[in-house]
Amino acid sequence: MLLQGIFPPVTTPFYPDASVYFKKLEHNVERYSKTPVAGIVVLGSTGEAILLSDQERRDVLKTARGAAAPHKVLIAGTGIESAIETLRLTEYSAELGYDVALVRTPHFYKKQMQPANLLAFYRMVADRSPLPVMLYNVPPFTGYDMPVELVVELSNHPNIIGIKESTGDPEKIRRMVEGTRHVKRSATVTETFEAVTPRMLKAAADENNQGGELVMIGGAEGASKPSSSAVNLVGGLKTRQKQVGFQVLSGLAQQLESCLQAGAVGAIMAFASPAPTACYEIYAAWKEGDHALARLKQDRVTVAAKRVGGELGIPGLKYAMDLNGYFGGQTRLPLLPLTADLKAEVERLMADIRN
Repeated sequence: MLLQGIFPPVTTPFYPDASVYFKKLEHNVERYSKTPVAGIVVLGSTGEAILLSDQERRDVLKTARGAAAPHKVLIAGTGIESAIETLRLTEYSAELGYDVALVRTPHFYKKQMQPANLLAFYRMVADRSPLPVMLYNVPPFTGYDMPVELVVELSNHPNIIGIKESTGDPEKIRRMVEGTRHVKRSATVTETFEAVTPRMLKAAADENNQGGELVMIGGAEGASKPSSSAVNLVGGLKTRQKQVGFQVLSGLAQQLESCLQAGAVGAIMAFASPAPTACYEIYAAWKEGDHALARLKQDRVTVAAKRVGGELGIPGLKYAMDLNGYFGGQTRLPLLPLTADLKAEVERLMADIRN
């Protein structure tokens, strides 16, 4: 599955009494669906997933799934401390129609989180998961940093397709990319090389009243199977095959351009929640080979991304969302709202970053 591009990790809106505000979640997801982002991440760290009950997680997943546009890749954050609970939430996400499971590193028992433990955890999840699995390394929150060597070993599993690397360290990303270069897989994409998922194929088939059968309409004459140059019709959607490797995505907006240069194929980053288009512009310029423009677009957001997303965290991000037409609102305790001075600071930092 293709994971290239920008993926905002959506926040979870709350009423003043701290219950989940599902209508505002729908509003946000619908609005993200109209931006040029490649997909949407639900129940990531920015979504305060760790502060939600099991039932709330399921309800958030269901609501976001219903509001998302069919052509956006949907990634469910399903990582929980135990492998069995991770699998349960992953299976539920698959039933809803999500495309990928994002599984953060277990971390509570830090002294026991040795490579053998993580290998066993991820292999069990990947063996049984109905969805492709994406590793999630987020040391600022977990206090555990997954070694490159462990990532390289896990990249060999056929159901582990990538990683969200949230250190934002370009050198570490470069080493991951180099170490996983041997991984070669085939992904279904559109004619214009955008991501295609089983959910998208089903939606196209339903829309066109077709059964989702494969019909070759281009490519080498007499070929016995689809090639990368062949165009196929599946459920009314024109597709082709693209070779992809183990896909590394960055998690830090203030280092996006550097991480792309190091070999990342995209990013899942908190600052894309209030500023998805500004983040996408960095990626688009890099993709087109205009490195000077990519650096210019990067400079535009670096200070705000570092302060709002990296330092002020979810309260800062939610207030920035309020400024940009999304519903941010309040956080859940123990997270506290911003003071008036901090709100004024966010307003200054976001003044030139409208989405």
